[in-house]
Amino acid sequence: MEHAMITPLRKRTLDGTLYKRDPKVEAQLAELAALPRDELVKRCSINRRDDLLYVRTECLLYFVRTCRADNSEVHFERLYRILAERVLRCLPKPESNDGKTASLTKGVIRDKVFSRFVELLSMDRSEYTEKLDYFEVRFDGALASLRCDAQEQAWRDENRSEALEFNDETGEPTPEVERAAGSYDPFVASENDDAGYRSRLDAAIEALPPHQSRIVEMIRRGIPIDSKEAGAITIAKTLGKSEKTIRTHRDKAYDALRAALTEGEAP
Repeated sequence: MEHAMITPLRKRTLDGTLYKRDPKVEAQLAELAALPRDELVKRCSINRRDDLLYVRTECLLYFVRTCRADNSEVHFERLYRILAERVLRCLPKPESNDGKTASLTKGVIRDKVFSRFVELLSMDRSEYTEKLDYFEVRFDGALASLRCDAQEQAWRDENRSEALEFNDETGEPTPEVERAAGSYDPFVASENDDAGYRSRLDAAIEALPPHQSRIVEMIRRGIPIDSKEAGAITIAKTLGKSEKTIRTHRDKAYDALRAALTEGEAP
């Protein structure tokens, strides 16, 4: 399959500048555009991001979108299945690690995000949809934005009929409520599979004020903020601060990390 040129994106920023792909994405697109279709599909099937032949998801999406003009449903379906599997791997799984329990909220979020992404692809199949352009600029960031929107909607839907639950001792929202509310999580598994993301996250954590950096690192190691279990090691006890104070610092730190890790992105 050969492409005379890589089709530029159409969406513009607020100042009128056209969206541009990362130079590494453009370089890989140029390389992949010359491959036969079977070889392209084979390359796109590689799942390990550390594999030298791994195809960036931004590039995979590009070739899925170009199928609009190829009149080949078979080729589209082969690439689409690979893309859909990647999206689903990036979304929260409703089942617990031991498979014994399932989170209804996580299931709803997963369904909402995937449905919205498929909807955008379907629209793009009929007519070029600029909303997908950002996914070609930074796929993980764009998908994270969909995930945040779905989390907020799931929270609103869930709490139309359910009362908020608070810790009787501290007056703080329970962990379940916080998770349902869709608090930003810089340590989401799908992102941490990316060595580049981990490197940027480490740098962003180091740039935080010392007390915030320490709290974030303790959370990263799985230390709970507080616990009702006697003798349990917690962040609040270790730092000699109240649970509310720790959560306040954590939220400020997460806001700073989110800003640092999504700098230059557009929703």
